[in-house]
Amino acid sequence: MATDKTKQEKELTVEERLKALYALQTTLSEVDRIKTLRGELPLEVQDLEDEVAGLETRIQNYKNDIAGLADGINKQNREIAEANALIEKYTSQQDNVRNNREYDFLSKEIEYQHLNIELANKRINEFNQQIEAKKSDVAVAEEHLADRNHILNEKKSELEQIVSETKQEEEKLREQAKKLENKIEPRLLAAFKRIRKNARNGLGVVYIQRNACGGCFNRIPAQRQAEIKMHKKIIVCEYCGRIMIDPELAGVTE
Repeated sequence: MATDKTKQEKELTVEERLKALYALQTTLSEVDRIKTLRGELPLEVQDLEDEVAGLETRIQNYKNDIAGLADGINKQNREIAEANALIEKYTSQQDNVRNNREYDFLSKEIEYQHLNIELANKRINEFNQQIEAKKSDVAVAEEHLADRNHILNEKKSELEQIVSETKQEEEKLREQAKKLENKIEPRLLAAFKRIRKNARNGLGVVYIQRNACGGCFNRIPAQRQAEIKMHKKIIVCEYCGRIMIDPELAGVTE
């Protein structure tokens, strides 16, 4: 079977090889187009998903901060209640003191508890201000999150639609490319793939356009163009290394 394949390859003329290469190039360019069309969207979707996750974490952190501040307010309220209870206790004890020394001691304790209440109220006011600021941050972040989620859902829907529409087409093109590759001798195919891999736009085979290489657009001498039109050998561009064919072989009328 390998002998039959080798025989078939040897029977192909240079023109037939060039036609097969160009057909393969055209097919693979369509696959590249589909991959490019689809390839940009997954990156956008991933970036949006990361941004959404970051916003959700930020919002949760804000809410945790608010909960912590609320606990702080509750703690200060408990301290105020304890201070008021002590003030009431010390005030009651002042009615039963035996000397001025005990009275002064209780007076200082009452004064100290009033200072504690004043400090606790100050902290409560600070905590409330911080809570309001955090709530404002949450509102801004949630608005941004809703916007990002809306865009994310649109991008996901667009990606799913493109994948659905192009999957069958891509599979068909890949099968077509596989059949074309079987017509091309391994060494030539390997050279074509190497050229295509190194080419910025993925073009390994180009036709002459306006007397220039269709890949790098450097001018091709008339004698070289005449050789290319003869289809007697595989000719590559001396500037970019791409395989060159004439427009007629590519089915293009200049």
